[in-house]
Amino acid sequence: MGGDFGPCVTVPASLQALVSNSQLHLLLVGDPDIISPLLAKADPLLLERLQVVPAESVIASDAKPSQAIRASRGTSMRIALELIKNGEAQACVSAGNTGALMGLAKLLVKPLDGIERPALVTVLPNQQRSKTVVLDLGANVECDSTMLVQFAVMGAVMAEEVLGIAQPRVALLNIGEEETKGLDNIREAAVVLKNTPTINYIGYLEGNDLLTGKTDVMVCDGFVGNVTLKTMEGVVRMFLSLLKSSPEGGRQAWWLKWLGRWLQRRVAKRFGHLNPDQYNGACLLGLRGSVIKSHGAANQNAFAVAIEQAVQAVQRQVPNRIAARLEAVLPKSD
Repeated sequence: MGGDFGPCVTVPASLQALVSNSQLHLLLVGDPDIISPLLAKADPLLLERLQVVPAESVIASDAKPSQAIRASRGTSMRIALELIKNGEAQACVSAGNTGALMGLAKLLVKPLDGIERPALVTVLPNQQRSKTVVLDLGANVECDSTMLVQFAVMGAVMAEEVLGIAQPRVALLNIGEEETKGLDNIREAAVVLKNTPTINYIGYLEGNDLLTGKTDVMVCDGFVGNVTLKTMEGVVRMFLSLLKSSPEGGRQAWWLKWLGRWLQRRVAKRFGHLNPDQYNGACLLGLRGSVIKSHGAANQNAFAVAIEQAVQAVQRQVPNRIAARLEAVLPKSD
């Protein structure tokens, strides 16, 4: 029910996901009076794998997390997370209030042993045609050095276990590569990571290295990560939109039009994988279950990608794999 567009996006995206995956079963939690009309023309075979779970209310996107959590009984977000807690669902996808989702997930689904607070993580494509794990993206605005170290451990485990990268390189996002730069929490985390033999720590990297492929895991606090990600997405969207826009002015020669279309196709093929819609869905890493946060402004295709992220998290047993690795790694990194 959450996000900028609510069921008018999430319901068609759910049907799209069901078409793409014949093994998928979905529980749509929310107001049946709003959801049901959007299912009226759906394929009956798809509806056999879909169930509407009624919810009395919705957590507002601008609600303060503490107040939202206290008044969360009967809301669609809480009911969805309770389905995981009770074993009735294996993953939850929400485009709603991030702070409330984080707080309720920590309360109901519970963090893994050794994890102070879960982190929002996504996997971004880079220039080396590989992937970079980035965390935190907004779940924790302020982070001390201990949390940054935990994020580094979880990110490294995800890169190794999910992406299949042996000895993934881990970097801290900072305002410079010199050891003397940065806030105290970043420099303190760097000291711990240097002395953690199970982590392949490579030092500081700056924001312009996010998509270069210099690192497999980029670690930062939620404030910096959220601003960095959304700035990058804004630039990519503007770049891709320029490819589709028509040049201003009057008529063009036929060969200029042909050349323009050819360039559009070539550049779109080369950089289309950077479209933010292709990697929508940030996993709340560090929980005992799979919780995926979609962008509030996600369109139908983007929300369907977030659902696919949840499917992959379940299939690859991400929480279990991380729990097994954390048990061995975290005690050594204090």
